[in-house]
Amino acid sequence: MLTRSLLTRSLRRRPRDVAWLAAWSLVQALPAVASGWAIAEAVSQFLAGRTADGLGWLGLLALAALAGAYGTRQTYIRLGAIVEPLRDELVELIVAGALARSADATKPPDTHAVARMTHQAEIVRDAYAGVLMVGCTFVFTAGSTLAGLVTLVPVTLPYVVPPILASVLILRLLLRPFAARQRMSVIGEEAVADSAAKAVSGLRDVTACGGENSVTAEFGARVTQQAGATRSAARIGSARSLCIAAGGWLPLLLVLAAAPSMTRGGVAPARIIGAIAYISGSLRSALNTLAQGVSAGMVRLTVTLDRILEASIPPPASLPAAPPPPALPPDAPPPDAPPPDAPPSAASTPAASTAGGELRLRDVEFGYGRHAEPIIRDLSIDIAPGDHLAIVGPSGIGKSSLAGLLAGMLRPTAGEVLLDGLSVTRHPLASLPGRRVLIPQEAYVFAGTLAENILYLRAASGAVAGTGGGGGTVAGTLAGTGGGAGAVAGTGGAGGGLSGAELDAAAEAVGLSALVSRLGGYDAVVNPAALSAGERQLIALTRAYLSPALIAILDEATCHLDPAAEAQAEAAFASRHGTLIVVAHRITSALRARRVLVLDGNRAQAGDHDSLLASSAMYQDLVGYWSVTSGSAGVRAGREGVAAGD
Repeated sequence: MLTRSLLTRSLRRRPRDVAWLAAWSLVQALPAVASGWAIAEAVSQFLAGRTADGLGWLGLLALAALAGAYGTRQTYIRLGAIVEPLRDELVELIVAGALARSADATKPPDTHAVARMTHQAEIVRDAYAGVLMVGCTFVFTAGSTLAGLVTLVPVTLPYVVPPILASVLILRLLLRPFAARQRMSVIGEEAVADSAAKAVSGLRDVTACGGENSVTAEFGARVTQQAGATRSAARIGSARSLCIAAGGWLPLLLVLAAAPSMTRGGVAPARIIGAIAYISGSLRSALNTLAQGVSAGMVRLTVTLDRILEASIPPPASLPAAPPPPALPPDAPPPDAPPPDAPPSAASTPAASTAGGELRLRDVEFGYGRHAEPIIRDLSIDIAPGDHLAIVGPSGIGKSSLAGLLAGMLRPTAGEVLLDGLSVTRHPLASLPGRRVLIPQEAYVFAGTLAENILYLRAASGAVAGTGGGGGTVAGTLAGTGGGAGAVAGTGGAGGGLSGAELDAAAEAVGLSALVSRLGGYDAVVNPAALSAGERQLIALTRAYLSPALIAILDEATCHLDPAAEAQAEAAFASRHGTLIVVAHRITSALRARRVLVLDGNRAQAGDHDSLLASSAMYQDLVGYWSVTSGSAGVRAGREGVAAGD
């Protein structure tokens, strides 16, 4: 059903190209419609001794062949206009599906996406083009041939039409079992490739453990199964060949057997020769092309496309979506508006696409593997909208795992994580980027312009209009305005427009301004390898700062920044409307937070800095360790910074 829907939609999107394909297919069929008549008239003229007239009819057939050749050329051009966009759509679908599956930490990574993108997508394109070409050729060639027979020797129709219809019907009935067997063959090929890849990747361990016989037996079973599926498909193919032979030769034999009675009925021998030319040339060729092209091509198309769709489309969400935000009174401010006492900043520009920003953990337990010791156990905590929470603990205690649980990248083995009142696993995967943003320790920067890097998490792609006539493209269009203020205009979703001044303010708030100047502006092309780890973190932080998500989770996202730059970035996120969760790299991150969550392996404890100093031995050790390694002045500076901020 999905395959048929996708192909039908592809045709409906390009009605003009489809119409031209049909028109040029009709031109391509001109030699078929002219062949019988031209040969019949040429034979008649030759028998009458008018050689020049006979040659004229053959010349007319040659002109029809030239016109048909030109029509064939044009059909391929129109065919490309139809099938190439389908191939591009499939590549996008494969990439989106691979990314969606890779984002689900409960499933293994999609390692076959490259094969689907480079090999199977090309198979679909070629097979789709072949099916369209063969289908159009058969329809117009068979129609033209039957029209020629009707006008040339109508008495041959009872000998021609029934065998042709029977052959087409049998081919149609064989199509489904042939597709099923071909599908099993394709699945067998994938199983053989997968088994071989696993055996090769673990060859050293297999040899060391003496498992050669077991691995060889398993691999041999896969090969045998695939060979059986291939032989079964070949048997159906043989039956198809017999059908082609019957449909192509039986009409010719019947017409030849009936030729004496037709001549006695007044049909000229030259016309019978013309009818034979129609049957043995155009009609039999069209039927053979249909059988070879549609049967084999359609099977390859449906089987391969089904495999792509199965592997590339994430399973539809059977769970309910997040509940809508509660209704607000008419005079209430919008949910994405900053609090009245919040200082104006660029942080207020990336409005949230959905109201909320609340996280709740209920008896959460998590471990890597069914039999592994949990690294997080019985954790319950409420993180209210607008809260600023720091997560601290020794290395390896599970801080990054907790960040992954909060972001919905990992799933708890027990308990649940609630995002805006609904389990994070029940939110549609596509809606999560609009609700939360996670910045890991190793920042991701891609090859592109600086603006493309910092703006792509916004709700929709936008256009940057540079001031003073700057040029270049950013996420679509970058146009100089001749001196007016630039704008980064979101074209959909929340967030609205973002002026150039607001973009500069965001960069200044996070600490990116110096890098913007050094690179030469937002339209400068970024080479990730040429950036330092700290510069990459600043770009990732600015990207998250400008995102529409109300929840920002920084998983040691400032570890490559110096303490002053870290303080500036965290202050920017703290003034940004929404919830901030920081996995602390330095204890000063805890000093700047409203609350601190201490993970100590046995139990978790939450509170503010002063209360935890009095009640948590782990927190005391962490503060003392940082004071020794970085100097007590750093702790005092952090406390003074918090006091100044208050």
